[in-house]
Amino acid sequence: QERLVQSGGGSVQSGGSLRLSCVASGYTNYYMGWFRQTPGKEREGVAIIDSDGISSYADSVQGRFTISRDNAKNTLYLQMNSLKPEDTATYYCAADTRPLRVGVLRRGLYSWGQGTLVTVSS
Repeated sequence: QERLVQSGGGSVQSGGSLRLSCVASGYTNYYMGWFRQTPGKEREGVAIIDSDGISSYADSVQGRFTISRDNAKNTLYLQMNSLKPEDTATYYCAADTRPLRVGVLRRGLYSWGQGTLVTVSS
């Protein structure tokens, strides 16, 4: 059964680190990514990865966030370092059969995780 189940997140001070996980049962060959959204703003892709492990990042997180996937464990990760208050958002993992893009989301995606709140205080 295809499911995306997220864990991780929480609250951290500026400069701190968090790791998000997403157990992705049934999505081995899918394009996957992490998206985030704050109230009143559009959902945006911050990190994406294909089935070969090739990744791409939004400029706002480049050098601070790392996306990875462990296909043996069916798990997608987002390691977030040097967090800033502007990283505060609800983060979602996503999967799709078509290539994903970073930036503002312009189309519907195949599947979403339940979302997890990340709060970074100054």
